[in-house]
Amino acid sequence: MSEARLSVENIRQPGWVSSIFDNTTTIWPLVWLIVRVWVGYQWLLAGWEKINDPGWMSTGDALKSFWVRSVAVPAPPGRPAITYDWYRSFLQFMLDSGSYTWFSKVVACGEILVALGLIFGMTVGFAAFFGALMNFNFMLAGSSSTNPVMFLGAVLLIMAWKVAGYYGLDRWVLPALGTPWSIGWLAGKGRATKPRASTAR
Repeated sequence: MSEARLSVENIRQPGWVSSIFDNTTTIWPLVWLIVRVWVGYQWLLAGWEKINDPGWMSTGDALKSFWVRSVAVPAPPGRPAITYDWYRSFLQFMLDSGSYTWFSKVVACGEILVALGLIFGMTVGFAAFFGALMNFNFMLAGSSSTNPVMFLGAVLLIMAWKVAGYYGLDRWVLPALGTPWSIGWLAGKGRATKPRASTAR
């Protein structure tokens, strides 16, 4: 008997991967609870500080100062904070257009929204994605701080989106709303076909 030809369609991921990222009956949902609350708390601290700072919420001068430091190119042998010229040009455009006055508010409020989504476990995948996006931009601008660790945590939460919010609101929100490729009972299937709390097994 000849072996079945291997193709992309019949490649299966290892069982331990499913255990970590798909299964609600293991210890991993508790692990993801700890990870997401920690990452969310870091965002809450950062966002709370910003929304109470007029430099972020009124004038935007705090973000302007950060951008000015980031785009500066020191004389040799000094090295600029930004490695990529295209990103430096982007921030320079934002500075020249005065976009820091409104973008600072977007950053501050975005950090709070990401924090709440992660802490309460609601749409964890989306919250983690936007958190990772902010971390990525901070790192591109030359700021390390806690960003690399938070970025790693966010990427792991994106991978674990189905179970990361199991001990949170996603336990009910995901089955109700569904996903773009699988509509939930609230979004169109009707209460008669309402599934149980979790779709991950």
